[in-house]
Amino acid sequence: MLREQVVPTKNNLFRVKERLAIAEEGHELLEQKREILVMELMRKVEQVKLLGKDVDARVETAYPALKRMLIAMGRERANRFSLGIKCRFQLKEKLVFSAGMKFSSLEVRIPGAEAGYSPANSFAECDETVLEFYELLKLLTELAAVRTLAWRLAREVRKTQRRVNALEKMVIPSATDTKTYIEAVLEEQDRDSFFVSKLLKRKNGRE
Repeated sequence: MLREQVVPTKNNLFRVKERLAIAEEGHELLEQKREILVMELMRKVEQVKLLGKDVDARVETAYPALKRMLIAMGRERANRFSLGIKCRFQLKEKLVFSAGMKFSSLEVRIPGAEAGYSPANSFAECDETVLEFYELLKLLTELAAVRTLAWRLAREVRKTQRRVNALEKMVIPSATDTKTYIEAVLEEQDRDSFFVSKLLKRKNGRE
């Protein structure tokens, strides 16, 4: 039995009923919140899958481009050229609203890549490789941002589920059992009072 150890009075019955009503309302709201979070999480998971496919497709073109560049330029010269390439990026903290909730996230902006070598001394394969890996880097940063948000949504789903379980298995059953117990005791007391009252009336009538 999950009922609380309380004195069976009308005041306590009122308090338990009030607490039970709040718990049931909270349970309903939490279930709605959980459904919204799960739906949003599924959308983010789908985004992760699509971005993952884009990343795979870009990898399939980027690494062959790198291989062609190494063949055309040689590894030593390619290493020297790579030192002249600078990729500018900006990190910025931002707030993301998802499923009606606010999450902190990190925004990565990649305005462009700067080539510090002379085009006259480069190969077409070099420019192609820089472009391919630049696009790959943009996809990877986008994928990381969506994955992070999906992970935070999943954590929020677990927290909400724990609260729903606590209300379902502990708070609501305990309040319900306590309410039933107090009502039963008060009804018994009312019957006893009624019986005693009748006996007193009969006795007074005989007297």
